[in-house]
Amino acid sequence: MGSKALSASPELEETRDSWIPMIVIAMGQMLMSFNVASLPVSMGGMVESFGVPPTTIGTAVVLYSLGVSGFIMLGAKLGQRFGSKIFFQAAVGLFLLAMVTMVVSPTAEIMLAGQGLAGFAGAALVPTLVVLIADHYRGKQQAEAVGWLGSARAIAGVLAFVIVGTVATFLSWRWAFGLLIVHSAAILLLSTRLKTSVGKPHVGIDVFGVVLSAVGIIFITFGFNNLRNWGVLLPRPAAPFDLAGISPAPVLIVIGIAFVAAFLAWSQRQSSRGKTPLMALEVVDSPREWMTALALFLIVGVEGAINFAVPLYIQIVQGRPAFQTSIAMMPFMLTVFFTAILIVRLYNRFTPRQIASAAFVLVAIGTAWLAYTVRNDWSVPPVVVGLVIVGLGQGALVTLLFNVLVTAAPKELAGDVGSLRGVTQNLAAAVGTALVGALLVGILSMSIVANATNNPVITAELKNEVDLTNLNFFSDVQLKDRLGNTSATSSQMEEALIINAEARIRALKIGFMCLSCLAVLALLPCRWLPAYRPGEIPTS
Repeated sequence: MGSKALSASPELEETRDSWIPMIVIAMGQMLMSFNVASLPVSMGGMVESFGVPPTTIGTAVVLYSLGVSGFIMLGAKLGQRFGSKIFFQAAVGLFLLAMVTMVVSPTAEIMLAGQGLAGFAGAALVPTLVVLIADHYRGKQQAEAVGWLGSARAIAGVLAFVIVGTVATFLSWRWAFGLLIVHSAAILLLSTRLKTSVGKPHVGIDVFGVVLSAVGIIFITFGFNNLRNWGVLLPRPAAPFDLAGISPAPVLIVIGIAFVAAFLAWSQRQSSRGKTPLMALEVVDSPREWMTALALFLIVGVEGAINFAVPLYIQIVQGRPAFQTSIAMMPFMLTVFFTAILIVRLYNRFTPRQIASAAFVLVAIGTAWLAYTVRNDWSVPPVVVGLVIVGLGQGALVTLLFNVLVTAAPKELAGDVGSLRGVTQNLAAAVGTALVGALLVGILSMSIVANATNNPVITAELKNEVDLTNLNFFSDVQLKDRLGNTSATSSQMEEALIINAEARIRALKIGFMCLSCLAVLALLPCRWLPAYRPGEIPTS
């Protein structure tokens, strides 16, 4: 491989370039992160505006992530062909149009289309950000820039929870996304400070590779997102069809994996024939890079699950306003932000393997602690402690793992590293959000059905009226309204509220415990991470 990004000569490391371009790059990252973080915070308002279940908001997250991960490799090649600066500006303009669609959306379908459009813009932005960092910075300053990129993602989450929580509570969730229109316009104005990049018209676009990768990622994402509705293995009534008695959701996932494998084989063939593949496989040409990508996938998946589960519980289960979500998530988001910045200071003292292993242990401890302590009050100190512990591991891992990928590749492959990072993070966010939604609703349904079946107060007639085959998360107010349209007596209604409350707590506890187990399993790929410090990195 080429020279390492963190092994620059002392002369290069002493030369410090202006941070103004980094501010523009960070604003581009914040634009995407603010949008994704705003969706769960706006959950209550969107559910009320569109009259849809809360899992529809999870679908919006999945659609955005699907657009990014499905077409990010195409975005990287187009950025090389037209130049990173002009392509960055075009992507921000497309994002602005997507936010206009969000603000004026009259239905949930239009809102979902807006997020899909934002996903296409993100597919162009994500790899371009990495290229812009490589164009503007070197050596230690480049490592710091990567850390700032990770912290920009985290601070956008903090701002989203504070600003969107406040705006959505006192005005409307639409005003919150309107802020992103202003944000996009500001980036376009400031982007004139970026270095002009020369496009490479000779860069070819592997159209067949685009089809293979996009279809594979879309099938995987669509399959995971429909596990809850269509069934994990056996088909549910909502499934559009079944294949030999098997739900179409896992079948789509398997087909998607096959397409991704075919894409990798095709890319290898293109490279061996001297043609330009959609993604240079040099960025994943060793177990180290593969395990780094896997570790990144796992931690972003856990983050997506937490960012969906906590707002779901506060706004839908507890029926509290979006501002309460902001207060509850603030310790977690702030910890991620500061850790993403400060973790760079540990690079000279500990190896990536040591830092990543310790960080995953923190995530495992924090999620297990949440599973043990969670109850109907997110402001209690034990829960805050759990979120802070998870945030320490989360912030360290996202920045560290990205830095490992950047370090392993020469500058000319920066766009491909950005593609790998974007595909990994956005696919992980989609899968994590979809899986935790399916898991929580599945556990909730099983708990309610089991308790209602053995409960003498809940009659068979009432069970049929409620339709226990189509359960979801309901607040006490929503459940009372639903039972008010049935023959439920006051004693039956009281018993149903107790059953529902117990099931909700149980689902959340089991969900956090599953995340803890996932963090423990992530220690295995950590064993493949580099065991050297920056000064010990080989030059080739």
